[in-house]
Amino acid sequence: MERSFATTYRRCLTRAFCTTTVGFALALGILGQTPAPSPTPSPDLPPPVAPAFDTPARPMPSTVRIGVNADNQLSLTLDQAVEMALKNNNDIDASRNDTRISEFGWKGAKGVYDPLLITDNFYEKIATPTASAIGGAVNGAVTQTRFSGTAGVSGFTPAGGGSYSAIFNPIRTTTSNTNSFLNPQFPSSLLFTYTQPLLRNRKIDSLRRTIQIAKKNIEISDSQLQLRAITIVSSVEQAYWDLVYAMRNLQVQVDTLKQAKDQLESNKRRVAKGALAPVEIVASNAQIANFEQLVYAAQESVTRAENSLKTYILPDRTAAEWSRPLTPVTLAGLDVPHVPLESAVADALKNRPEITQNDKQADINKIDQRYFRDQTRPQIDLVGTYTAQGLAGTQTPAAISPTTGLSRVPLNLVGGLFTSLENLAALRYPSYHVGVNISFPWGNHVAKANLGQALVTGDKIANNRAQLEQTIEADVRNALQTLRSAESRLDSATAARVAAEELYQSEERQFMAGTTTFYLVAQRQTDLLTARGRELQARTDLNKAISVFHRSIGTTLTVNNVTVTK
Repeated sequence: MERSFATTYRRCLTRAFCTTTVGFALALGILGQTPAPSPTPSPDLPPPVAPAFDTPARPMPSTVRIGVNADNQLSLTLDQAVEMALKNNNDIDASRNDTRISEFGWKGAKGVYDPLLITDNFYEKIATPTASAIGGAVNGAVTQTRFSGTAGVSGFTPAGGGSYSAIFNPIRTTTSNTNSFLNPQFPSSLLFTYTQPLLRNRKIDSLRRTIQIAKKNIEISDSQLQLRAITIVSSVEQAYWDLVYAMRNLQVQVDTLKQAKDQLESNKRRVAKGALAPVEIVASNAQIANFEQLVYAAQESVTRAENSLKTYILPDRTAAEWSRPLTPVTLAGLDVPHVPLESAVADALKNRPEITQNDKQADINKIDQRYFRDQTRPQIDLVGTYTAQGLAGTQTPAAISPTTGLSRVPLNLVGGLFTSLENLAALRYPSYHVGVNISFPWGNHVAKANLGQALVTGDKIANNRAQLEQTIEADVRNALQTLRSAESRLDSATAARVAAEELYQSEERQFMAGTTTFYLVAQRQTDLLTARGRELQARTDLNKAISVFHRSIGTTLTVNNVTVTK
């Protein structure tokens, strides 16, 4: 009786077809009692066990993914992905162009000090009615023709805020005036003028303010380019590790599916030997169908992660690599930084481009304050003018004295254009003018209002700096906490995966020995799959946390060997 009970009990466990009635009857037998006879089953009830559960073998899920050719793989390291992103990313190109625009703006601002070359050439004829013989009129008018060719240079001086001009003006004139001693004559002049501010605009003026601000804008554009590069590199790292996770997760799902198919074949052989109930084949097929769904979902995740990475590293959809599947080959094991909070915050405040931008904005505000404070002072300018003149011409009969018969024109004035220029160069006829111009708006409310606005803006920038530092330290704290948590979660996930493997192997051995059910084996297999997925996710989260930490302290470009040239 005891041997018969043991055999029947094992059959109940392995074939899962014993009923409560049979178990109760066996229990009565153990107690030495005669069980009550079982009721005759109704002919309308189905048999407790179907004779067979056999379905066609399901093929492995297709490896074809939308938009890529699996036969043309592209192996890609993280460094290569970063390099491609910095080279091809449209946002990086836009930031580079912004920097170039700022540089051209600075060059244009400095161009105000380029000397301005001027020339003015004209011919004119003037007839002036004259009703006096003394005026030398002929037929009641004096006619004068003049050809003038003026050339000069003017501009501003970078130091002191001064301005200068030099004008050279040679002229040829003819006249019908009978009293003229020289006809034609060649007057010439050379005029130098310089204006020097003594108070307002001496230390800084609108031109120097514009140049200084333009230079600071270049530095801001550089920091914006650096910030954009950090953002792109960090995004590429995140997308790269997402693709690594998606592909490894797909491999785990495929391996698990293959393992489930092997289990199905094993169950079929055991059913054929009578060691396993046929219904377990149904359970195996159900497990396979569930794992197939996970494989399809993992394939979709790979496609999404791959397309996300491609949008960062490729210039457009016409690139040759757009239709090639990416295969990340960089190892997932990275060195985990262990940096104290104080050191991390100090590095962040030194390296973050946002701090640099705030500093440059503060510098621009200081320039504005200097300029507008200077504009509240009176305008006092020292003006100096020096004029040299020359003259020469052909003597007319009127130049001869009727009493002495001698010329009334000095000999150095008799000649042509070159004689006039000689007299000009000899500085025989100089003129000087020195003066002081003073102006001051009554009340000067515009300059005072501009200064007040600049001072308030300075306070606002200081407030923004305090808030920015607080935000940066919060980012560093969060990144450090995420890093530590991700590192600990990876250790826990690894331990959980090892335990799940041991439990699954143990359950499988018990199942082969006939001391457990396939349901428990399938449950252990599902638990192992979950544990593997969590370990992969934990490792991916750790790699992404390392990237976020480097970004929080502003060292993303340094650790990736990227340099933003100015």
